[in-house]
Amino acid sequence: MVDGRSSREAALAVARRLAAHGHRALFAGGAVRDRLLGREPGDHDVATAATPEEVEALFPGALTVGARFGVVVVPADGANIEVATFRADGRYVDGRHPDQVTFSDPPTDASRRDFTVNGLFEDPETGEVLDYVGGRADLSARLLRAIGDPEARFREDHLRLLRAVRFACALGFAIEPQTFVAVRRLAPLAADVSNERIRDEILKTLRAGRGRGLRLLARSGLLAVVLPEIEAMRGVPQPPPYHPEGDVFFHTALVLDRLDLSGAGPDECDALLLGALLHDVGKPPTRTTDPDGRIRFNGHDAVGAEMSAALLERLRLPGRVTEQVGALVGAHMTFPNLPKMRQNRLRRFLGAPDFPLHLALHRADCGASHGDLSLAAYCEERLAAFAGEPVLPPPLVKGRDLLAIGYRPGPRLGAILEWVRELQLDGVVHDAPEAVRRVLEAYPPDASESSGP
Repeated sequence: MVDGRSSREAALAVARRLAAHGHRALFAGGAVRDRLLGREPGDHDVATAATPEEVEALFPGALTVGARFGVVVVPADGANIEVATFRADGRYVDGRHPDQVTFSDPPTDASRRDFTVNGLFEDPETGEVLDYVGGRADLSARLLRAIGDPEARFREDHLRLLRAVRFACALGFAIEPQTFVAVRRLAPLAADVSNERIRDEILKTLRAGRGRGLRLLARSGLLAVVLPEIEAMRGVPQPPPYHPEGDVFFHTALVLDRLDLSGAGPDECDALLLGALLHDVGKPPTRTTDPDGRIRFNGHDAVGAEMSAALLERLRLPGRVTEQVGALVGAHMTFPNLPKMRQNRLRRFLGAPDFPLHLALHRADCGASHGDLSLAAYCEERLAAFAGEPVLPPPLVKGRDLLAIGYRPGPRLGAILEWVRELQLDGVVHDAPEAVRRVLEAYPPDASESSGP
């Protein structure tokens, strides 16, 4: 992955080559914004007076990704630099793309962008910032403001509704009042955004904003449109002794805020964020109230796992992340049962590869409600007890071992292996000869295939 410095150097080389052939070239958008905020910019984009054909002629290896919209990607020094011709947009007929573009100049190009802080240009050689839309003032005020008429900007591109929340979270900015009014009024238009783009914006919002991002999605009206299952949590009461913090939605936002993502890889972070978002998604449809007024959510973990699978399939999440989230949601109520579990079941749970994710979610879940972390401490004590050996050691007996002494393949063989594995994890058998002896005594190889442990 190319870092910000390397990206800038690559973009500078592209801009210099364009300028050497008489084409004005400027850095544009997020890289300019981030430099002014004192952040390390990521990718550097170049805006230029050169047409796509002229860019392609100067850079033979360029990739045409949006020539219709004046966009060409130029490979340079290990980076892919997006080069876009200054343009004015025609009518947006599909809520995403203009029906035509005409090539223009920097002020016109800036005016068709989404937010003022993203509409800045920078001279690559001098560092001079060109601000035609008031972006610098909004950076200083820490405001996210749509360029021009907010409703017009959002009607042009419905994805901008979700991007408003995402940028507010990523930058730590407030959304300018009139811009936010427009987001709320036009939130239903987000239903036209593709599920893949909704997925990407939701993940970026959660990564950057956690609970604040979720609350802002709700306040903006976007949550009800893109994640109605989460919107359904709002106003759903919980038993005060266990959840003094408030309703299911408020609790979920707090869990997101309390997640510890340190040490987790990118996919694991996404799984944890989504697991926190969805861990109680099954509560609204399972809520019941006892005659004495006690609120219950019986089976909400299993129902939530099913709902999570459907939601994540809709958003086209990768299979591995979907599986991890489903496991987190489905097992988050396992912790109260751990002290009563048989040794073999406890070891299977503690020794699972994803157990650190389960523990991280449990800690956040408890921290966002009753605050009792005794079960987390219990898990750590049990793990410490296995410090000298694997929590899940290799099986003492495998299928090939039993086949070699006369057992036949089939369901019975699998059941026998599972039985002896439980003995091993319960600490009843300690070595392979003892395990084989136990199997021969309990289930000799000439026993009927229809019998089983």
